[in-house]
Amino acid sequence: MNRRIRLTLCAFAATMMASGALVPLVDTSAWVLQAALMLAVQSGAGALARRIHPARVLTVSFQVIVTLLTLTVAFAAPYAMFSVVPGPPAVQHLADLLSTGADDVSRYAIPAPATDGIRLMLIGGVLLIGLAVDVLAVTFRATAPAGLPLLALYSVAAGLSDGGAGWLWFLLAAGGYLLLLLAEGQERLSRWGRVFGGVSRTSGGLADGLSGPGRSVAPVRTGRRIGAVALGIALAVPAALPALDGGLLGSAGGGGGNGGGGGTISAVNPLISMQDNLNQPENREVLSYRTDSGSPQDFYLRILALDQFSGGEWRSSTRRLSDVPERLPQPAGLNGDVGVTEVRTNISASRSYQQTYLPLPYPASQVEVPGRWRYEPEGRTLVGDEGQTTGGARYEVRSLVVEPTASQLAGAPAPPSEVVREYTRVPSSLPGVVEDTARKVTEGADNDYERAVKLQDWFASEGGFRYDTSVTSGTGTAAIERFLKAKEGFCVHFSFTMAAMARTLGIPARVAVGFAPGTVQTDGSVSVGLRDAHAWPELYFEGVGWTRFEPTPSRGSTPAYTRPDVPTQSPGATAQPTDGASVAPSAAPSASESCPPQMRRQGECGVAAAAGASDSSDTGFPLGTVLLWVLVPLAVLVLLLLPMLWRLRARRGRLGPPAGLRASRPSDGDLTARPGTGGTFPDDGLRGRSASPVGRTAADTPVRVLAAWREITDTAWDHGIPPDDSLTPRKAAARVVRLGGLDGPAVAAVHRVAGSVERVLYAPEPGPVASPAEEVRVIRRGLAAAAGRWGRLRATLAPRSAVRVIWAASERRAEIARGFSAWIGRHPWAARLRPPSRQQG
Repeated sequence: MNRRIRLTLCAFAATMMASGALVPLVDTSAWVLQAALMLAVQSGAGALARRIHPARVLTVSFQVIVTLLTLTVAFAAPYAMFSVVPGPPAVQHLADLLSTGADDVSRYAIPAPATDGIRLMLIGGVLLIGLAVDVLAVTFRATAPAGLPLLALYSVAAGLSDGGAGWLWFLLAAGGYLLLLLAEGQERLSRWGRVFGGVSRTSGGLADGLSGPGRSVAPVRTGRRIGAVALGIALAVPAALPALDGGLLGSAGGGGGNGGGGGTISAVNPLISMQDNLNQPENREVLSYRTDSGSPQDFYLRILALDQFSGGEWRSSTRRLSDVPERLPQPAGLNGDVGVTEVRTNISASRSYQQTYLPLPYPASQVEVPGRWRYEPEGRTLVGDEGQTTGGARYEVRSLVVEPTASQLAGAPAPPSEVVREYTRVPSSLPGVVEDTARKVTEGADNDYERAVKLQDWFASEGGFRYDTSVTSGTGTAAIERFLKAKEGFCVHFSFTMAAMARTLGIPARVAVGFAPGTVQTDGSVSVGLRDAHAWPELYFEGVGWTRFEPTPSRGSTPAYTRPDVPTQSPGATAQPTDGASVAPSAAPSASESCPPQMRRQGECGVAAAAGASDSSDTGFPLGTVLLWVLVPLAVLVLLLLPMLWRLRARRGRLGPPAGLRASRPSDGDLTARPGTGGTFPDDGLRGRSASPVGRTAADTPVRVLAAWREITDTAWDHGIPPDDSLTPRKAAARVVRLGGLDGPAVAAVHRVAGSVERVLYAPEPGPVASPAEEVRVIRRGLAAAAGRWGRLRATLAPRSAVRVIWAASERRAEIARGFSAWIGRHPWAARLRPPSRQQG
């Protein structure tokens, strides 16, 4: 195989191996096949351009054009001229897809759905990296720097998966790079011809130290060993040293406490994946619970509280951890005048839901959970220790249902100074519009409770805000200002902004993160899914403690103590829906004309809206999908059967009636020696002859005999008997009989054809021949009978003689190259198109 072609194939393989790190990022790997096909086209374009010896810049330009055309065909064919040539509409469509893909990346959690935009980003990235590797390693012969694009591809995948790309993907990426280096090293060594590899330990002495073509020379073997050792060290060292478990091969995990002692909890932000969870196409269950609470619509599961506000984001503080007490202490700020009822809840977490913080109803009073858990008193949360997560956890929680009245909240005394100092702190960079808006909304309120209710009602119903999970969450101090102006967002925007505004009014506030009430099932249990992820503000009132508010419209439930003229219900009473309260979660929420498009897409707008959405999105019979699932396997099957199909075509051309060919006896100029043919004869007996549509005559005998001999040679090759071009036809026939285990009529047939070949090649007149085609069929049956079932299957489906196709293509390329060189010789001005020599030494 041509050395440049071998290096091209290695560059292709290295890119595809490194792109395997992208597979965990999406929920399907079907895009890999499409990327491989398009990368093969790109690599083939480069190989073709280099074969005709253009300048390097023309090679790269040709590959770029081919890449753009393939992307157009795959993603923008309806917008392109003739479905191939990209015009302004096609380019605009590709740009829109990239923009949509970027939005999808920020919207969905890993593994994300393979939308058109994400597929374009993945495949386009692989093609871009593949182009860089091919240009560096093959066109410019700089293989070592070609590892940088491969490293970038793996690093991006590892970063997007939070460092969880895995050792297997690292092994594939590194193995691809080593394969590229070894191919380039072997190509350089081969320029020196035979390389002395040392004295052989077998018989032959120094002579065996000369490595001929196709043998592995000592430097290449040494390079393989060094590469294998380096790769093993790269995998073994991080596993052996715990301090390195956070590198590219480490898996992402939450921060937990240290084992033993007090320990601390690091400041983490679980809201990073909040929007991803809300936009998941499937509301996958993460928790299931049963409770004896009489108000399921108010049953929130809390993960942790964010109490540090920097102006641009909310984060949890670094807190000391302790062992989980048998019974948790009394909640801060709660006194005996407020009605409290203790309820019991049994919770089961999905094995796929692996969270460092244990979801609990607030405030929990007692937790029975197996595993290694620590307690953080300020936020009343349980944190996994030494890698402990919620995956598959089953636990029982006793919690308090705190039922303050509106009068108790309105008459709450001033909170302690330390609470005010810590939980009303706002940064000086906070835009002034936040406080101005808070004071404007709460104008006329007489106490903090009334101010809090006014803020909640303004966000939930009176302020004209719209719930939309497709809005970018935003960062920086201007994010709240943008939200107040746009008036659209999801729970993060509403809870963050209300808590910040409450702090500007002097009300202690923080943000709780967890799950809104789930969906009640027919068996009485409650299912909590990914799209139930939620955030809400908690405001502090002395005598009651931290109290939940719900400013997000269409989410959760409005607390009873914030609704006017609605008495607080006892735990045993049944919650009745009112205009201001949400009913118990169900699979079919009520619909409204003002239902946001995002919620309608998620199926949260009730039966009528869901039915309408279903009707509008029904595109009928999915013809494109069916064609894809049919054509792709069919193309793969045809690709695998190509050797067999070529072999059948060649056999038919050699043995079937040639439609009346009149051929003269082959001249010496027609005789060509082929490696491993067992003799010298024309190329299938057809090259260099004139054919006319006449009947078969004695003049056709040389053509038919030599074609039959070629078929016998290839049939023996298919059955594991490689041809030997050093033998005469008679000795070649004896070798086929011996190695093929022929007997009876097959032995006589092969010797008769060999004798006919000798007469054609050497006798003045070849004489009459019975039927070479029939003789070949007898020999084929004999070889098949001796080969056994698996041998026959191998000879039929994967014939070894199909390599002649590659030989023919190589000869054709050589002819084109010779013709191009001759053209350059006749036109001296064209010599500058030839790339400069890179001969080493």
